[in-house]
Formats: sequence, structure tokens, C-alpha cells
Amino acid sequence: MAFGIAAVAFLYSLVGHGGASGYLAIMSLAGVEPATMKVSALALNLLVAGIAFANYRKAGHFEPRLLWPFAAASIPAAYLGGRLDVPPRAYGALLGATLIFAAVRLWIPERDAEKSPAAPPLSVSLPAGALIGFVSGVVGVGGGIVLSPLMLLAGWADAKRTSAASAAFIWLNSAAGLAGHWHRFREAPVPWSWVLAAAAASAAGSALGARRLTGPVLRRCLSVVLALAAVKLLLA
Repeated sequence: MAFGIAAVAFLYSLVGHGGASGYLAIMSLAGVEPATMKVSALALNLLVAGIAFANYRKAGHFEPRLLWPFAAASIPAAYLGGRLDVPPRAYGALLGATLIFAAVRLWIPERDAEKSPAAPPLSVSLPAGALIGFVSGVVGVGGGIVLSPLMLLAGWADAKRTSAASAAFIWLNSAAGLAGHWHRFREAPVPWSWVLAAAAASAAGSALGARRLTGPVLRRCLSVVLALAAVKLLLA
């Protein structure tokens, strides 16, 4: 289990993500209880995204203007989503759909914006941030799998600046979502072996990604794992 957590943390942190969708996939295949899955994924997301953000910021890729409009709307929405109790069957369907989205997104190679980056308009970033935050809190992910392609396709940032903003966004959303699940987290804390594996792997992955984003083949391999987990959940 710790090896799988480390692999996900390394691959996701390459592009500034926390890896929650990957942790959820691994835990679902291992038969972990949904309530434990959500809080564990958020806690690991918080750790990995924080390390990734530190490395990307140190490399000079962070621009606050890309973060605050989305974060301002997403944080309260993620907290509310984290407090929402979803029936197990509905949770499985929602998680399966989220993993399918992540698998498709990871299969498509990212590219830098072709036009000069421009600040995202508030008319788009505020409602988008609220929606991403709410879904992230309910499912137990940080929202980077939605925010990153949005930024790239809209031409708001290149890949490395997108990764830096996504890492910060994921950290904030994960913190808000975990706050909504705090009572569950105290009852079922994340095993130390998972924490140490994720920390070491994300430190290596994000340091490499901040200098040179690699990845279409690695992301496509990971997308297969997510798709298999999603099919298992949807057919259960």
C-alpha cells in the first residue's frame, strides 16, 4: 500500500498535483471504507500539494493572480462539501465519475498556452472555483484535475505556472475539506507509513517537475489505474 501511495505522490507531484484521485483509486481497490478513504486522501493531498507548492514557488513559478479568484470561492465551498454526508452508493458513483474524468484528463498531454497568458476574469473564476471546491470537498480531492486543464485551455498560464497555482489551490481546498471531516480524521488518522512514503516521493517528484515537466507516458499509465478503479466502483 505504501509503495502505491509513493508512486502516486511522485507522479502527481511532477505536475503540482496532490494525488487524491490516485490515492482514492488505490484505497478503493484495497477495499478501504469510504469515510476513511475521504479523510486519508485529503490528508495526503495536503502533505503532497504543500511540498509541491514549496518546490514550484522556490523555482519562481508561482503567480498569486492565478490563485486568489479561484481559491476565494472554492475554500468555503470545499468546507461545505466536506461536511456533506453522501450515501455509499451515491458516493461510489460520484467517485467513479471523478476518477474517469481524471483518467481522461491524464491521458491527454498537457501543453503550454499558445497565446500570452492573461488574468482569468472574475465572472468565470469565481463560479468555477466554487463549483470545483464543492465537488472536491464532497469527493475528497483537491480539484487540481479540473483547475489545471481549465487554466491551460483558457490560456491563463503556461504549464509550470499552472502547476504552481494548482498546488496552492489543492492545498487550500484539501485543508478546507479536511476541516469538514475533522471528526472522522481524529477517529481514523493516516498510517505513518503512508505519510512518510508520500512525503519522500513528492519531494523528489515536485523538485524534478519544477525544473522540467515530463510526463505524457507516465500520466497515461496512471490514467489506466484510475480508469480500472472507476470501473470497479461503478460496477460494484
